[in-house]
Amino acid sequence: MAAFTAKDVQALRRATGAGMLDCKRALEEADGDLEKAKQWLREQGKAGAAKRSDREASQGAVALAVAGRAAAIVELRCETDFVAKAESFVNLTDELAQLVADEGEGAAGERAEAIDDLKTTLKENISVGRVVRFGVGDDSVVGTYLHMQSGRGVNAVLVELRAGSGELAHDLAVHVAFARPQYLRREDVPAQEVEAERATVETISRNEGKPEAALPKVVEGRMNGWFKERCLLEQAYAKDEKRTIADLVGSAEVVRFAQVVVGG
Repeated sequence: MAAFTAKDVQALRRATGAGMLDCKRALEEADGDLEKAKQWLREQGKAGAAKRSDREASQGAVALAVAGRAAAIVELRCETDFVAKAESFVNLTDELAQLVADEGEGAAGERAEAIDDLKTTLKENISVGRVVRFGVGDDSVVGTYLHMQSGRGVNAVLVELRAGSGELAHDLAVHVAFARPQYLRREDVPAQEVEAERATVETISRNEGKPEAALPKVVEGRMNGWFKERCLLEQAYAKDEKRTIADLVGSAEVVRFAQVVVGG
């Protein structure tokens, strides 16, 4: 029987990302030699890559593509910043986004084999994250914005605007990228979330010693501030904080928006 301890198994698992049973088997095959065990696991190819699925994929890249009257965002996830910036990883993310823009959200699944190959080559857990596609009619435009960092996209936005210009739609997309609203309007915020926040604000106000008679007005004021942080149309415009987004949009209509941020 090969001589190795549970700590050896854990060390091998940390070094390779392989599953515990595979690490134990590798150490048995290598007579307890850690480097030989690593080599044995590497030689397993895709079988070894599949065992990385339990590792957190919190890094990655996002890509944005346009095709006719459609635009798409695709997020490709990985484990490390190093892999996220690799040319092959960024190229595949771009390819997936274009495929989704051309064919639809389900098209990302067509490149499953390429993703598996990348897992083996880069030795990390790699998977498709969020996928968004906007197709619009003749009365709408899509504004897009992609924030780049170290050669890869990290923050992508789509905004559908009806009865407005492409320039305005783009300005809105840039705003969304940095202001990060969660909802379009306050009516979109789930009632349960609003009720929970209202109860919290009321408790805080009471603990501060606010008079009971003044509580409704104090709570309402704080809730308005809370909505302004979360709802796009109520936010102050990033380029001119004296104006709200609703003011900026005027007679045009923001139909919907989507934002995908790496690690978000």
